[in-house]
Amino acid sequence: MLLAIDTGNTQTVIGLFEGEELADHWRIATVASRTSDELALMIQQFLGFHGFSFDDQVTGVVICSGVPSVTAALREMTKRYFGFEPLVIEPGVRSGMPILYDNPKEVGPDRIADAVGAYDLYGGPTIVVDFGTANTVEAISEKGEYLGGAIFPGVEISMEALFGRAAALRKVELVPPRNVIGKSTVESIQSGVLYGFSGQVDAIVDRFKGELGECTVVATGGLAELIMPFSRTIEHHEPWLTLRGLRIIFERNSS
Repeated sequence: MLLAIDTGNTQTVIGLFEGEELADHWRIATVASRTSDELALMIQQFLGFHGFSFDDQVTGVVICSGVPSVTAALREMTKRYFGFEPLVIEPGVRSGMPILYDNPKEVGPDRIADAVGAYDLYGGPTIVVDFGTANTVEAISEKGEYLGGAIFPGVEISMEALFGRAAALRKVELVPPRNVIGKSTVESIQSGVLYGFSGQVDAIVDRFKGELGECTVVATGGLAELIMPFSRTIEHHEPWLTLRGLRIIFERNSS
């Protein structure tokens, strides 16, 4: 079985694949100071709780990470507790997708995994919107080339900046307000976040389509389910798209 680990700045998503099927998945907070031993204990507990064997069933580990200290801890964990090297998505790893960025090394591994997973599911041209710490929009050509994208602040860090700089505003639960025109401060913030971010995504996607032509639009990431109902351009929701892309890249690099 394959353990796929996607480490973002805020959360880490862990998926367990049995062949092409995602057998189970878990989401934990990303903590840069966690040691390899702590990570091993957490993963062992997840696997054991759901009836999987840490020692006998995991035969491969693939990692994409934007947090260097966690990347190092995951490498050490894999070597010490599984007895083999993990595949870490980094320059030199074969993704099977041409990267048409000015400097391909600048493209985050999660963005590449998203693009590979989306092209495998929907072909091209395709646009991937990933709602994370930073929101990213990726463009994949009809021939399966990674063309580039856009990056802008995510929902959570935008709200943290708002609450941190505006003394009169407080954190709110992100649920749909009764009306677009909010009748209270809470509803006004909810309206601004839900309709504001969905409108931002739609505006970017419209401009991408102006260059790509008609294409499929896929959303993923922790907050995709929250924003997607208010977007007119997003067509599909794939919550485990990054994990799917990691599995495919792992297979392409396996002897």
